[in-house]
Amino acid sequence: MSFSGNYELESQENYEEFLEAIDFLKAKSAEKMEIRIIQDGENFDWLQFTKSWKWTSEFTLGKECEMTSIKGSTFTAHPKMEDGKILVEFPEYSFSAELVDDKLLLTSVTRGEKGVTFKRCFKRI
Repeated sequence: MSFSGNYELESQENYEEFLEAIDFLKAKSAEKMEIRIIQDGENFDWLQFTKSWKWTSEFTLGKECEMTSIKGSTFTAHPKMEDGKILVEFPEYSFSAELVDDKLLLTSVTRGEKGVTFKRCFKRI
């Protein structure tokens, strides 16, 4: 199944706890989050946005690329696909994205003692 589509946030778990664990509580927002994904084979154009913020990334599965974390730092990433999930190691957490019953599920897990699992569910619009 292709990830291509537009999605809006339906539910989330441990949002504040996640932001606190990565020392980025100032990013907390009640604005509606949306995602637009364009997938062309192994190539992805990914946009997450609210009315006042946006994060974009272009990447190819299996190829090294430069990405920007939600805190604004640039890092080298190695996005890959395993068992239908997109996996990316960010500096502060491990990230996965998967499609389940036409919903986009994002999971971010922080490392170390403050291990927090942050989940977001987006419905296709």
